[in-house]
Amino acid sequence: MAKIVFKELPLNQPELFPQNLFDRIPSNHPARIVSEVVDGLDITTLMAQYKGGGTSSYHPRMMLKVLFYSYLCNVYSCRKIEKALQENIAFMWIAGSSTPDFRTINYFRGKRLKGEIHQLFAGVVRMLQELGYVSLDVQYVDGTKIESASNRYTFVWRGSVEKNKAKLEQKIRVILGEIESQIREDDQEGCQQVAPTPLDKEALRSKLAELNSRLKEPSKATQKQLRQLQEEHLPKLEQYQDQLKAMGSRNSYSKTDRDATFMRMKEDHMKNGQLKPAYNPQISTENQLITHYSVHQTPGDTTTLIPHLNTFRAAYGRQSQVVVADGGYGSLENYEYLEANGVQAFVKYSGFHAEQKRSARNNPFLLQNLYYNQQEDYYVCPMGQHLTKAGTGQRVSSTGYASGVSYYLAARCSGCPLRGQCHRAKGNRMLEVNHQLLQLRKDARKRLTSEEGVRYRGQRAVEPEAVFGQLKSNNRFNRFTMRGLDMVNLEFGLMALAHNLRKLAEMSFFLGKSTLFRALTRLCLVTLMVTSFVTCSRSKNIVCQ
Repeated sequence: MAKIVFKELPLNQPELFPQNLFDRIPSNHPARIVSEVVDGLDITTLMAQYKGGGTSSYHPRMMLKVLFYSYLCNVYSCRKIEKALQENIAFMWIAGSSTPDFRTINYFRGKRLKGEIHQLFAGVVRMLQELGYVSLDVQYVDGTKIESASNRYTFVWRGSVEKNKAKLEQKIRVILGEIESQIREDDQEGCQQVAPTPLDKEALRSKLAELNSRLKEPSKATQKQLRQLQEEHLPKLEQYQDQLKAMGSRNSYSKTDRDATFMRMKEDHMKNGQLKPAYNPQISTENQLITHYSVHQTPGDTTTLIPHLNTFRAAYGRQSQVVVADGGYGSLENYEYLEANGVQAFVKYSGFHAEQKRSARNNPFLLQNLYYNQQEDYYVCPMGQHLTKAGTGQRVSSTGYASGVSYYLAARCSGCPLRGQCHRAKGNRMLEVNHQLLQLRKDARKRLTSEEGVRYRGQRAVEPEAVFGQLKSNNRFNRFTMRGLDMVNLEFGLMALAHNLRKLAEMSFFLGKSTLFRALTRLCLVTLMVTSFVTCSRSKNIVCQ
C-alpha cells in the first residue's frame, strides 16, 4: 500500500517575511479596474457636499470604489457590503483596509450619491469613449419594466377615486341643501343655492365656517349633519384630493410607493398576468455598453423617447447621429422630434412587420393600398368608388401633442359585393387619415428596408435586449429594493455602472492588461491635474465631513 502524503499547512510553518494577502489579487482583477476608473472620475461636486468640522470622514472616492465594486459583484445589501469589507481580500484592498459600517455606507449611497449618480455615470461613459469602446454616435434604445419594492396589492386607481369622489360630492351637496332649507324655514338670512360644481376641501371648509356663523340655534339633526360634514366627509374629500394629486397624469399608484405605477409585467411571479407596481427604465446601448439611462412612470414606451433623448443631450452636450428603436417608439411626435433634431432615425412603427407580409401587400382594402389622388384629395376603393373628404379633426395624445386628421367618406356602400371584405361598419366606410404620419412612416419604411436599416435592425436585437438579459437573469435584478423615483434612479444607475465596469473588466482580460491600464492611468493623470487646478484656484480648501 502506497504511503499517503499530505501537503504542509503554511500557517504551521514559520516565515521569515510574512506574505502580503493583497499580492494574491491578480493585476487584471475587476477590483483593480474599478479602482483605476474611479480614480479617473471628477468628483468635485461630490466633494463640495462635505462642509468640514466635526470628526473625520471616509473619503468619497474610496466609498465610490466600494459601492461600484459591490454592485459589480451583485452585492446590494449594505450589511453584506460591511461583512465583505471584513472578510473578502478584494473588498479590503479596494477600501484600503477601511471598514465603514452599514449605516455609513447606506447614508453615503442614499444621501450623498443620490444627486450625483447621473454625472458619475456620464463620466464613466466619457472614459469609455476616450478608450474607444463607444462613440456616442448611435443609440440603440429600448425599455423594460422592473417591479417596485412596494406591496403588490396596495393599489389606488384613478377611475375608482374619481367615482367615489363624485359620490361624496353629491352627498355633501344634499346635506348642504338640507341645512340651507332649515335656514330658510327659520327666516334667517337668505341663502344661495349650492352650485353643482366640483367641491374641494378649501371650499367645503369655508362653507362649514359660514354655516356655523349663520346658524344661531341649530337643531339636533342639523348639528349631526354638521359633525358628519366636519368629521367624516371633509377628511374623506381631502384624501381623494391628495390621491389625485399624487397620481398626477397617471392612472394608478401604489400606497407604499407613490411614485410606482401599476403595469402589466412579462415576468409575473404569479404567472397570471396581474398588474404590479413598477417603473419603466429606458437605456441606450452601444457595443452592449449602457451609454445612457432614464427611469419613467408610464407603462408605454412611446412617451419616453423624447425625455430620454433630451437627458442624453443634457448629459453629453450633444445628440447621437443615429437612433435605433423598435415599434413601440414609432409615433408622429417622436418622428417629428427626430427629424427636427437632425437625427437619422431607424425607428419601427406599429404594424411595420405586418406590412411586409404578402397577405398585407396583396390586400386591396387596406389604407396603404388604396389609390389616393393628391390633387383632388380623394381615395378610391377597389370597386372604383370615390371616398371624398368629409371634414377634418384633431387628435391629442397623452402628452398633449395635437395632430390634425382628415375624414374621407364613401357615398354608397349598400349592395356592394365586396362590403364584407372591405369593412364591417353599419353605414358607409369612413377613413381617418393623418397624412403627415403616413408620409413619415413612408420615409421610415424606406430607411428601415435599406441595407443600412437592415443592419441596424439586426444589431438592435443583440444590443439592449442582451443587456436587459444580463441585468435580469445573470444579476437577478428583477425588482427594485429602494422606493421613490429618486432612489430608483440611483439604484438603476448603480446597476448600469456595474454593468459597464463588468464589461470593461471582461474586455481588459481579452485585450491584455497593459494597454488598458496605460490608457486608464493616462486618463487618471489628466483628471487629477484638472481637479488639482480647480482646487488650488479656490480661496479655501475642501475639508471632508
